[in-house]
Amino acid sequence: MAKLKIVKFGDQMLRKVSRPVEEITPRILTLLDDMTETMRDAGGCGLAAVQVGVLRRVVVIEVEEGNVIELINPKIISFAGEQEEAEGCLSNPGNYGLTKRPKVAIVRALDRHGKEIEIKGTDLLARAICHECDHLDGKLYTDIQIRPLSREELS
Repeated sequence: MAKLKIVKFGDQMLRKVSRPVEEITPRILTLLDDMTETMRDAGGCGLAAVQVGVLRRVVVIEVEEGNVIELINPKIISFAGEQEEAEGCLSNPGNYGLTKRPKVAIVRALDRHGKEIEIKGTDLLARAICHECDHLDGKLYTDIQIRPLSREELS
């Protein structure tokens, strides 16, 4: 596994729409592993492939330590409720905004073996699913933030 360089806000790469994965190759599997290592090293709970310069619809999420969710070609199929919380991004380190996201999100995707999976996320997991899927469509949390948050507000 290798740590990858995270693309930062201001880079137009983050505004591009990622392409679907047509075939799960050893290269995609290595990407999943490297993304997980990069996310953990940076102290995040989610990472989209576009954030490491790869325009493929691939996401890793870890909101519970040791439980990494790998999503290939994810599509949110249902959501419900509402939550307003602080949100940040590994591509925008040290900055946070107050955003409104669904309280529950259900995503359908492929796992690393090509098997279709469905994940129901609530609270932080729902937020992470929505945030990472937005990245795949060139959207950033700052596009929907209600307002930026100061460090004092996060304490």
